Amino acid sequence: MSFEGKVAVVTGAGGGIGEAYAKALAARGCSVVIAEIQAENGQRVAKEIEAAGGRAIAVATDVASEESTREMGRAAAEAFGGVDFLINNAAIYGGMEMHGLTTVPLDYWNRFMAVNMTGVLLATRGVLPHMERRGGGAIVNQSSTAAWMGAGYYGIAKLAVHGITHSLARELGPKQIRVNAIAPGPTDTEATRSTVPKPILEQIVQSLCLKRMGTVDDMVGAALFLLSDEARWITGHILNVDGGQILRP
Repeated sequence: MSFEGKVAVVTGAGGGIGEAYAKALAARGCSVVIAEIQAENGQRVAKEIEAAGGRAIAVATDVASEESTREMGRAAAEAFGGVDFLINNAAIYGGMEMHGLTTVPLDYWNRFMAVNMTGVLLATRGVLPHMERRGGGAIVNQSSTAAWMGAGYYGIAKLAVHGITHSLARELGPKQIRVNAIAPGPTDTEATRSTVPKPILEQIVQSLCLKRMGTVDDMVGAALFLLSDEARWITGHILNVDGGQILRP
């Protein structure tokens, strides 16, 4: 799949799956905006893309801030002329605090939801004018199989991402903008290793139909497909990439 001449914004692309998305898009001819709250990590990824012959800029972005996400969209348009693709990958996950719903401090809940849920909407709104001027585009939201597992506030935020995906697919379809989501299962990243104890991960892997951890490359293939013209009549879809962790009718 070639994305020559296209422009993509990837939030949370300073490491992990987001970094893999950004580098894969750049390798296929896409100009990429690394939208990352940790500015140093974002700059590193952008420099590595450029060193490999690609085009990228890093924009320090807090997806929980309306002004920051608007600036993200403006920076993309100024650098590359517009936006064709958005991957809403940014989230609080690696090293997140573990609380029950009845005990989580409300300040933490509010910040968590501002990033993991509202951030998807704000980033979309930030790029929307620049995507409309290009005549359409495609958005991929990063969800999780946790959405179906009663997995506390993380699962609740990802379930909300599904609702946002469905609603935006209806709202933006007339503008020729497709909106889909990927729901990864257990994926071998530093964030997962720092969040989920190894014995629990081993138990999860044994419960899968395909008994191995997912890799960032597994996610990349799915994201590229959903952004590509091969998926031109697919919108409002939640694609599990999970080794058979969740079997849905």
